[in-house]
Amino acid sequence: MTDALSLVDEWGPEKIVVVSHRRTGMKGVLVIDNTARGIGKGGTRMSPGVTVEEVSRLARVMTWKWAAVDLFYGGAKAGIVADPASRDKEAVLRAFARALSNEVPREYVMGLDMGLTESDAAIIQDELGDRGAAVGTPEHLGGVAYDKLGVTGYGVAEAADAAAQHQGLPLAGSRVALQGFGAVGSAAATRFAELGATIVAVSTAHGVRYDPSGLDVGALLAARDEHGDHFVTRHPAGTALPSGAELTVDCDILVPAALQDVINRGTAHEIKAKLIVEGANLPTSAEARSILAERGVTVLPDFVANAGGVVAAAFAMDARYSGFRPGTASIFESVSARLRANTVTVLDEARQQDVTPHAAGRRLAEDRVRAAMQSKGRLPRD
Repeated sequence: MTDALSLVDEWGPEKIVVVSHRRTGMKGVLVIDNTARGIGKGGTRMSPGVTVEEVSRLARVMTWKWAAVDLFYGGAKAGIVADPASRDKEAVLRAFARALSNEVPREYVMGLDMGLTESDAAIIQDELGDRGAAVGTPEHLGGVAYDKLGVTGYGVAEAADAAAQHQGLPLAGSRVALQGFGAVGSAAATRFAELGATIVAVSTAHGVRYDPSGLDVGALLAARDEHGDHFVTRHPAGTALPSGAELTVDCDILVPAALQDVINRGTAHEIKAKLIVEGANLPTSAEARSILAERGVTVLPDFVANAGGVVAAAFAMDARYSGFRPGTASIFESVSARLRANTVTVLDEARQQDVTPHAAGRRLAEDRVRAAMQSKGRLPRD
């Protein structure tokens, strides 16, 4: 087990809260990483394998993500150790919300991540009796359904387009491979197709569907609606490949949009893409990024590429108490404008400083967080 104190560095975390409830079997954790720029905001995930270290790493990503996109919230994340398909999900979720009633929503606002839905956000609000406790609730409850809108995946494709143009690689006609075809991957595929890219591979936990001449995104979506994630083994177009093969197929742009830590030292040597756009959080290791940089492969960081969700969440945060729900068009316009501009800024900085985009993006985010910490008297005196 990771010693929680070993997770503390100059940035945080400010607070780690581990909770449990004997009757429901609920076990969970909240990590508030850094709130110098605002209240802690980040998704809550539910998975049998959730750990304190995992949630802490994701909370740190949120710190950089909010700062990189220059919105005034702080990095935080929560996790519940449970199967989201369990019949006891609601009871566990309510127990988790009650256990964090001291922190939510005063220090942390819950959001949606892996394993949770709009209805779960509504349950959190109901349990705590506060509209401000969670965002991502259904529209009929006044929420901004940014997960259903697919804004994160849309933003990934917009950032990829900006990055491709920066690299002199026209997105129209480029071959794109996607790991993951859930909320992020499928929305990204849809936008990539609209922008003229060719989707050559998609994957789920059950395998990969590959066609070098291109897959029909509309047909993939229909097949997923009919067969669920098993569609990759049943879809008639293309060829079925084993899980993991999507990372190394011949393509121009690779989008890991499923799990963390999937591109490591071994995988980095086999990747054929010229550009990797991190649709998931933490999909590449530092060692892998070093190898990829030596090979001339550009990696657009997660806290830049998949920040569309936080832009939309900021709209939802503003709507928590006002009752004003922003139009869909304004959300997408803001996501596109912020992510495209931020992508170009980070890639320009990386080129000028002769560092990786991760290093350049981190420096940008760190400078903003450090300035806030300095202004609020949170740094040691000289």
